[in-house]
Amino acid sequence: MLHKHNFHVFTGGPGVGKTALIGYLKSHGEHIVEESARTVIREQVAAGGTGVPWIDPTLFADLTAARDAAVFDRMSGETARVFFDRGIMDSYGANGVTPSAEVIEAVRTRRYSTRVFVFPPWREIYEIDAERRQDWDEAEQTFDRILQQLPVLGYEPVIVPKSDLATRAAFVLAAVG
Repeated sequence: MLHKHNFHVFTGGPGVGKTALIGYLKSHGEHIVEESARTVIREQVAAGGTGVPWIDPTLFADLTAARDAAVFDRMSGETARVFFDRGIMDSYGANGVTPSAEVIEAVRTRRYSTRVFVFPPWREIYEIDAERRQDWDEAEQTFDRILQQLPVLGYEPVIVPKSDLATRAAFVLAAVG
């Protein structure tokens, strides 16, 4: 098992400001890792594949977890703090599917900082696009599922306040020290 205390995960439903904050932190010199799910969706759509959440959510979760595990492994020697736009644990039970043995093993053997930053649903900034098709109800359900699931997986949820990017960044940076 590899536990990287300097790997900090942002999670939450769609359209809640995770990616915006990742971009903000990157522009201020922080190390970041972009979300794998969007990459998987773009690749699957381009290839005519079925590994997208609206066709085969199980395959999508497996592909995303595999990509996240590969990124984790590739960066395992990194000692600086790194912020991840979602982590391997986001594929665990995503879209209501039972996690595969590979996802379970990836979550068990690759551990991020125990405090995970959870972004609550925020209607004022929520929007959908071609890759993010979840409606508002799903966004709220995703938030609730994440809050219940993180402790089961050995993580402590830290809810990020709804605020402007600078305030959210200050909150996160203060929490990681």
